[in-house]
Amino acid sequence: MSEKKEKVFADGFSFRKPTGDAPEYVVGRLSLKVDDAMNFVNQHKNANGWVNLSIMIGRSGNPYVELDTYQPKNEDGEPTEVKPKSAPKRKLGNIEQNFQEDAIREMEEDDDELPF
Repeated sequence: MSEKKEKVFADGFSFRKPTGDAPEYVVGRLSLKVDDAMNFVNQHKNANGWVNLSIMIGRSGNPYVELDTYQPKNEDGEPTEVKPKSAPKRKLGNIEQNFQEDAIREMEEDDDELPF
């Protein structure tokens, strides 16, 4: 039988149902109170730098945002260790470049070429 975990509400995050005039493809609106949300994120990020959140519907019928505490388990029922992942690398001759660094460099170069 599984243990019931205490809910951890995501401080600084607010999810609202779409307004009546919103197109049907709009699921809702997520708002962040920056200082509270950043504190929550920094407190709850995993080894890979991610925070997983779930949007739930309360008994009142209103949505709320909750920390997703799911951890995969091994055959013995123990939580598996989360290993930090590094950004993918690619080789160019003898030089390894990080995709993220390339993307940042490309964005900085594109800033000079705005189409308007």
